[in-house]
Amino acid sequence: MKGFREFIMRGNVIELAVAVIIGAAFTGIVTAIVDGIFNPIIAAIFDADDIAAATVNILGAQIGFGAVIAAIIQFVLIAAVVYFAIIVPINKLNDMSYRLIHGKPKPAVEAAVTEKDVLEEIRDLLKAQQESPAKLEGEGPETRA
Repeated sequence: MKGFREFIMRGNVIELAVAVIIGAAFTGIVTAIVDGIFNPIIAAIFDADDIAAATVNILGAQIGFGAVIAAIIQFVLIAAVVYFAIIVPINKLNDMSYRLIHGKPKPAVEAAVTEKDVLEEIRDLLKAQQESPAKLEGEGPETRA
């Protein structure tokens, strides 16, 4: 029981539960926007009473695509709201807190060093060593005898 309690009390589990609950509540808002605004517009464009009834006749077959379009619109709206209402403000707060703590703007993130980068650096060092081994050892050609 102790392990279970520790698992449940971890910050990540609680944050995930809160995110799921807020996401479910937010889905209701986005669904209302899509159903009330975008679906009627798309249904009017395709001369259908409901977006789910929006179809195209291809070689005698009725292809229904209205529900797919509604789902795509809902996804894009959710992604846009999450980005602009959550991600952007949090990034700005992080930058402001870094500036307050360190007294300077947060440095740009450097690209991660890849295995290829390391191998190229090793190759260049080996090539330089082969071209002038004495310079790397601290000897000049005039000190050899």
